[in-house]
Amino acid sequence: EALGLFTGIGLSEAKARETLRNGALSALLRRAVLQARSALGPALDKATGTLLYNTAARLKDPKHLGFLVGYIARKEILTDIQLSAALEYVRSHPLEPLDVPDFERACGVGVCITPEQIEEAVEAVISKHRAELLAERYHFNMGLLMGEARSRLRWADGKTIKNEVDLQVLHLLGPKTEADLEKKPKAAKARLAPVEKQKVAVVENGDMGTEPQSLLEQLRGEALKFHKPGENYKTEGYVVTPNTMALLKQHLAITGGQVRTRFPPEPNGILHIGHAKAINFNFGYAKANGGVCFLRYDDTNPEKEEEKYFTAIREMVEWLGYQPHAVTHASDYFDQLYTWALELIRRGQAYVCHQRVEEIKGHNPPPSPWRDRPVEESLLLFEDMRKGKFGEGEATLRMKLVMEDGKMDPVAYRVKFTPHHRTGDKWCIYPTYDYTHCLCDSIEHITHSLCTKEFQARRSSYFWLCNALDVYCPVQWEYGRLNLLYTVVSKRKIIRLVETGAVRDWDDPRLFTLTALRRRGFPPEAINNFCARVGVTVAQATMEPHLLEACARDVLNEQAPRAMAVLEPLKVTITNFPAPKALEVLVPNFPADESCGFHKVPFHQTIYIEETDFREEADKGYKRLAPGQPVGLRHTGYVITVQNVIKDVSGRVIELEVTCTKSDVAEKPKAFIHWVSEPLACEVRLYERLFLHKNPEDPSEVPGGFLSDLNPDSLRVVHNALVDSSVHSARPFDKFQFERLGYFSVDPDSEAGKMVFNRTVTLKEDPGKA
Repeated sequence: EALGLFTGIGLSEAKARETLRNGALSALLRRAVLQARSALGPALDKATGTLLYNTAARLKDPKHLGFLVGYIARKEILTDIQLSAALEYVRSHPLEPLDVPDFERACGVGVCITPEQIEEAVEAVISKHRAELLAERYHFNMGLLMGEARSRLRWADGKTIKNEVDLQVLHLLGPKTEADLEKKPKAAKARLAPVEKQKVAVVENGDMGTEPQSLLEQLRGEALKFHKPGENYKTEGYVVTPNTMALLKQHLAITGGQVRTRFPPEPNGILHIGHAKAINFNFGYAKANGGVCFLRYDDTNPEKEEEKYFTAIREMVEWLGYQPHAVTHASDYFDQLYTWALELIRRGQAYVCHQRVEEIKGHNPPPSPWRDRPVEESLLLFEDMRKGKFGEGEATLRMKLVMEDGKMDPVAYRVKFTPHHRTGDKWCIYPTYDYTHCLCDSIEHITHSLCTKEFQARRSSYFWLCNALDVYCPVQWEYGRLNLLYTVVSKRKIIRLVETGAVRDWDDPRLFTLTALRRRGFPPEAINNFCARVGVTVAQATMEPHLLEACARDVLNEQAPRAMAVLEPLKVTITNFPAPKALEVLVPNFPADESCGFHKVPFHQTIYIEETDFREEADKGYKRLAPGQPVGLRHTGYVITVQNVIKDVSGRVIELEVTCTKSDVAEKPKAFIHWVSEPLACEVRLYERLFLHKNPEDPSEVPGGFLSDLNPDSLRVVHNALVDSSVHSARPFDKFQFERLGYFSVDPDSEAGKMVFNRTVTLKEDPGKA
């Protein structure tokens, strides 16, 4: 019956069957067709059928279906342009009843466009572009004519306008010639120089600045669907109450139509790479739209919160380059949240329950026997909870709703006899995330509450609670998390790594916490660029670490000045050194741009090179130093040749005696090597992946658990490395490119007389890594 109904309005059988597979769409379309047939009879023309199908497919709120179908059946909405205007009108006016005269004006109901009006409008447009038409003939963009004619006659039928445009163009130009049929050559696109970065203007808290285009690329995907401030009701699933429009009007008066976001971390651990995406998205979206972003600590569980986490979180946000519009805490609003909890009870939407935590865990817990207790009783018991008359776990305040994942009556308040770092002993009851988050968003007039996909099941409770209390309701938008392979980011698992001694602390450079990445030497710009490249979509993104490393190389190549260091030193004595004392060699800080300056390096008759840069026998393809095979010394203008190899009693080479020759008179060597002279002793820490498998938390990949998957070679410490003296004044976190070795950062463990360097990344991606 339904198949015949749908084919009867002009759908192909394939399209009709496809429609039937969509239960919601087919139900709406069936209602629409039956209503239209009751008014027009069983035979509906294809134009009417198309309008009915588009109405069913595009209508967000089914309650307006009968209203719109009535206009289609009465032939008062005749075109898709009118239908689009009608759908937009009902979407923008969610409250009943609709203002019918205003609706009809907005949709062109009763407006009659005569053929003469269409002819005159097209004539005027062609007259405007006559010179270009005659010059370009049929290569001219006819869509421009159509667009301008339609803008003059909004409610005119598009096909009629197109026919009139075709007719008048033919009258002006005559039939197409062979030249008209030839394809128009494509204009060559202007290309940016490889090093040039496109800039775009952005505004943050009223200050104009510029950011690389890539930082705004993260706003593609799901963010393009976001509502405008004050148009929350246009979001699918948003609940509209009789007071919604008044609350939105008040909201706009407070914010001035400004975009407001928030980054709401729990202060019970250190931020990781996934949080970097959240920071970039929340602050970046606000910044790109001239808005502001709050840093709001979700400090509702005093048992797990520590001051060091509050400090570290703010440091990391600012390290990534973002300044919060305001730093707030959920605890700032404890008094208001408590007042609202009382109001929720009074409205019959919350009750005090005595089921234990273990009883209400899982997906199908038994319903609470206290769900229907009298309001007055719940008010008295909630006051007893606040006064500490119940022990922990003996009573909770629960909300009367069923969440999207089937969870029934989530907890709003629980008893905890733990002093709070900000409110002290004032409270022994603390609100939960499910209760707190949306209400804090409402208080701060957040426009876009951006959160990761696992919070989608809380969207219904988010809307429910704001509406149950009749307060401004923001919109929650979910996006996919960012994860990395070869790591763990769970706070609980990082604590296990620290407790077992697998890593030193939260900032161990083998981890992917933000403090660890900073300590290892990753620039904040690299992390931001990585997040931008990942983009924002609904799908979870699990990335290879080498993509983050590539972003680091791009930034460090431009930021890290060059220096020379030797990890495994081999002493070299130049027997014919050309001066009685050390020479000074000028080394460019950035060889590709000498305008960035130089630093001086001493060059003495005793130098040190890498052990691996010398072999007693030169194999085929080996180009560095060997007897009979000289090499150049970088930046010195000299070539050295081996004269004598000195070994210890075990036969290990411990020193070379060489002679030097000016490079402009010597035969060009096969290679140039780095070296140090009068160097500083230092410690160098070389890092590899902490885990052996891509997914150390996956039991199918690592049956023994993540602690069994530790890479024994994740850290190699070189205790007696040597670095040139140009770095002597470097401070912790300063970055260098050690020539031929990689990018390195000064570790905070550095002391006077013994610097410590962390290798951030090698110069090139290691092809041997999986």
